[in-house]
Amino acid sequence: MTVPIIRPASAQEFSIAVEWAASEGWNPGLDDLAAFHAADPDGFLMGFLGDEPVSSISVVRYGDGFGFLGFYIVRPEHRGTGTGISTWNAGMRHLEGRTIGLDGVVAQQDNYRRSGFALAGRNIRHTGVPARLPAPETGCDIRAVTPADRDAIARYDRAHFAADRSDFVANWTQPPTGTRRNSLVATRNGAITGYGTIRACRSGYKIGPLFADEPMFAEALFVALTGSVPDDAEVSLDTPEDNTAAVEIAKKASLDPVFETARMYRGDNPGLPISRIFGVTTFELG
Repeated sequence: MTVPIIRPASAQEFSIAVEWAASEGWNPGLDDLAAFHAADPDGFLMGFLGDEPVSSISVVRYGDGFGFLGFYIVRPEHRGTGTGISTWNAGMRHLEGRTIGLDGVVAQQDNYRRSGFALAGRNIRHTGVPARLPAPETGCDIRAVTPADRDAIARYDRAHFAADRSDFVANWTQPPTGTRRNSLVATRNGAITGYGTIRACRSGYKIGPLFADEPMFAEALFVALTGSVPDDAEVSLDTPEDNTAAVEIAKKASLDPVFETARMYRGDNPGLPISRIFGVTTFELG
């Protein structure tokens, strides 16, 4: 058995893994990689046999105690050779001592359980050309995120995620000019009541995150976000199954369930406020 060399990959190198993800049907965002890689440049690992890339895993560290795993891919011709477990073990070493989260596809969930991960809940991807819903009366103002919102958005995000990820959130919501990603914030009496991002993907668009204090704020943001893309564009929203109000928004907009993952943790479950999480940010980074 030839063991691959597993090491951190540059963003350019990891673009190959993004193509693998696309071929697996994961529908990555068109401009995801720069924001993803910047979140933890040492956390995007690839396995190489000579100059040939054969595997990938992202193991992004947040703060001092949390990490999130994604992009776990082994090229089909190298499966069953030990490449997968070598890649997995390298990723686990990068996140050693941390609680680790992941969104596991159905086929891999038993493997993750054997590695010490426990189910926290299911996420359901809803996809379709959204019905154009009327904006609910909320009494809040919905507008584009601005640089002046950086600290307030980071604090709001922290209440909905397992660790501080201020730099990622700033990059995600205020990307460089030309990035095909749009973020909106809802405010009432000067306080944030929700925020959301929509981004162009290989096929259609994805919304994520969609965080809000109440369902009506989430629906108002959903209406505004979907109203910013072409009328015939497909949109996906990844809703926690346990947030019934989020699922109802997807159904109301005529989006259909097409895919599911299991949110799993190894270590302490961070106890996220699921009732305020209407859309997961990404299945790759949490």
